[in-house]
Amino acid sequence: MFDDPDLTGVLGEYLRDRLGVSGPVDIVTPQRIAVGWSHETWLFDAVWSDGADEQSQGFCLRRDPGNALLRHESDLEEQFRVLRCLENTDVPAPRAFWYEPDPAVLGAPAIVMERVAGECPSPWRRAGREYYAAAAERGVLPASFTDALAAVHNVDWHAAGLGFLGVPGGGSDFALREIAKWQALIDDSGHRGHPILADLIGWLKHNAPPTQQLTLVHGAFRTGNVLIHDDRVSAVLDWELQVIGDPMYDVAYVLTELNREGTDLLSNVVPRELFIDRYQQATGIEIDPERCAYFQLLYAMRSAAFWMSAAGLYADGSNNDLRLARTHWSVTVALERAATELGY
Repeated sequence: MFDDPDLTGVLGEYLRDRLGVSGPVDIVTPQRIAVGWSHETWLFDAVWSDGADEQSQGFCLRRDPGNALLRHESDLEEQFRVLRCLENTDVPAPRAFWYEPDPAVLGAPAIVMERVAGECPSPWRRAGREYYAAAAERGVLPASFTDALAAVHNVDWHAAGLGFLGVPGGGSDFALREIAKWQALIDDSGHRGHPILADLIGWLKHNAPPTQQLTLVHGAFRTGNVLIHDDRVSAVLDWELQVIGDPMYDVAYVLTELNREGTDLLSNVVPRELFIDRYQQATGIEIDPERCAYFQLLYAMRSAAFWMSAAGLYADGSNNDLRLARTHWSVTVALERAATELGY
């Protein structure tokens, strides 16, 4: 249930105005989903009458509490614009109905979007890993998972109006932009830094590869960030880190061992050979192992930045979510993997 007793009434009035109905809009089966680190997520059904028949619609509300992970990088207005741009593409993504910037209206800046059928098992829990292993055996989800990423990279991002995300220049500009972005988050975290991290950042800058082509990049494409219904990806979620950039950035994220535990299945669900063959066939993009290896090290830097920021939020009292406190240990995990890859 909503932990804010006034939110149900506020949402009813908000939807009544947005839907343009004269009668009341009842909010039923509300629940807050305890997933995600950057925004509050609420699911609910709305019921109203159009004068002749009763209408109902499932909705998802995302609110920005202002003190969560990626607070500087995850902008709800940008997410709303991205989802609107994706409506007429092959990317399975929720329809975004309204963006509300005024915190006085819904308690915080928020997006109201459709509630998509599906579930999102955590790949970090035993039950989630068992779920994905069973789905891999059935064979439908591994193909659908790969096809969803191919759909993202096949978007004509210019025609879709996604250029507002920023278009990197030639050469290694994309990689250097990402390094600068995560360096800024590290600097803002208040963390004292780490010698391995300093070495990693220097290596990344010196070895930044040129980008061969630009696509829409999700930025965190993995199980746990997609909804699954009937063994198929019903929606790609968490449009928080999207950029126009090198498609190998997403491919490397699928390939990395950071996103699977105790299995050879990529992202806990797809066999490596199936992913590579199906992705290349669907996109016409050849997977470059060297660029992927580079971006996996960039992800180690990004992971360290995430967890330094998260732990800092807890340490300075900005956020009392105990999950953030535990991320201090995750900084070491990310840097140990980077050290191994760098040949320490």
